[in-house]
Amino acid sequence: MTETEVVVIGGGATGVGVARDLALRGVDVTLLERGPGLNAGTSGRSHGVLHSGARYAESDPEGAADCLQENRILRDIAEGCVADSGGLFVRLGGDDADYFDRKLDACREIGMDPEPLSPAELRERVSGLSEAVEEGFAIPDGVVYPSRLVAATAANAREYGATIHTDAPVVEIDADGEADRRLTVRTGDGPTVSADVVVNAAGPWAGKVASLAGAELGIRPTRGVMVAVDYPDLGPVVNRCREPADGDIAVPHGEQAVLGTTSVTVDDPDEFERDDWEVQRTVEECAAMLPPLADTPVERTYWGLRPLYEPDELSREGRGISRDFAVVAHDSAPGLVSVVGGKLTTYRLMAEAVADHVCGTLGVDEPCRTAEEPLPGVGDPARLDELAREFGAVGPADADVVGE
Repeated sequence: MTETEVVVIGGGATGVGVARDLALRGVDVTLLERGPGLNAGTSGRSHGVLHSGARYAESDPEGAADCLQENRILRDIAEGCVADSGGLFVRLGGDDADYFDRKLDACREIGMDPEPLSPAELRERVSGLSEAVEEGFAIPDGVVYPSRLVAATAANAREYGATIHTDAPVVEIDADGEADRRLTVRTGDGPTVSADVVVNAAGPWAGKVASLAGAELGIRPTRGVMVAVDYPDLGPVVNRCREPADGDIAVPHGEQAVLGTTSVTVDDPDEFERDDWEVQRTVEECAAMLPPLADTPVERTYWGLRPLYEPDELSREGRGISRDFAVVAHDSAPGLVSVVGGKLTTYRLMAEAVADHVCGTLGVDEPCRTAEEPLPGVGDPARLDELAREFGAVGPADADVVGE
């Protein structure tokens, strides 16, 4: 039996972010990841956008402001894990002009400085942009390489004393409902760990993890396809300025562009369909912004899962664009804390919120330092790629870039 103060379950961006934050505050933390490497779930299967907040500005201004803040922080502490591609929102003929104006105003209201651009100026910035584009504006979107980001975050956690176990699927959490009892976490072929607090950062699998402790957690995973095509001259991230829909974003990735995405509810994050219509629809819709895509061969496809928090999502009509996160303390399993929802861009902020809660429980009076401390390997892509390989963190989202 291994003893620690905190167990973190889940080796994606949020899980390693929590481990890093707690370790920097002097907390003894052990992270358990069920797979052979980190970054195997949602983080490693994203479309890789470092959001500016523009995508959420009119529907969720608070969340958008968080994105803008974290965008700036990651540029400072994670050089090499992110790229300053810039971004655009473009309106095609037939798209709602009033929605465009609301989006532009909302960006300004959260403290962004969007730059309105004419159709000619937009086409100067993007190769192959459609003649149907009638207006647009520039925003500080970027690209994030989750393999590097997760690995560098894990390395920093380890530097400060965190223990990281892969191939450690959690099979049981002993939480008997007594607030003064330590929790015991048992894994398949890995360690058994006793802790004061267990953090459930398992993303789409968080509901299953909570159930191991006799707790309930409303998770509604949705799948989305990412389609990678050869498109070396894309330049900025290109977003279509309309209500959220399939196929409304193209992201530059080295010599490729990653097109996204769809949103289909799944019942089981381990077993779900991957339908060809999603690929076709995504390409067709993105080709409305970038017509050359219609004739560009698909190089690879991959599906990601969003760990949406059901109590929040059920209150929305249609395809909710908000990606709020929640920190849930389970009364039925004292000591178990779940973090759900959120976005890759705000992973550090999510981890800070969890660590604040955990430190309050443990009586640890240390401030968060993760926004100031640079990650290991920053500015050195070769070192970052080495860390990604060491932690088994190379995933579909950036396999075309990392290690080249």
